[in-house]
Amino acid sequence: MNQKKWIRIVSIYSVIYTAITLFNSVLYLYNGIYEDPSGNWHELDRAIILLIGIAAFELCTNLPVKPLALRYLIAYIPSQLLAFAYVWFSGLREPLAKTAYRDIWINFTSLFVLLCIINTVIYVFKKKRGERQ
Repeated sequence: MNQKKWIRIVSIYSVIYTAITLFNSVLYLYNGIYEDPSGNWHELDRAIILLIGIAAFELCTNLPVKPLALRYLIAYIPSQLLAFAYVWFSGLREPLAKTAYRDIWINFTSLFVLLCIINTVIYVFKKKRGERQ
């Protein structure tokens, strides 16, 4: 991978991590919680899960598989399973919330779907732009 690609990946990762962390903090404050009850582990868990998601997304954007939906599915399934495995291993460190697997499925899937929609729009735009030239 070239340097521009790495800078793009790190930038996407950083922006998404910052947005999610700020959103989480605002929700905690809105609900009257002034300190993260899970502490630093929660931040590290978020960073690792996001890293899994970004790696999966980069994988699906670079797979030479057509159609796009199949490419997304090929990247999503193992990465979601890896996220579930990470949650399971984190349960060895501390007790999991009753909704831990549901929460990771919702959060991981929603972010993955959002990135896939954005990627598809960019792909279609580039394809149409390339056809006009």
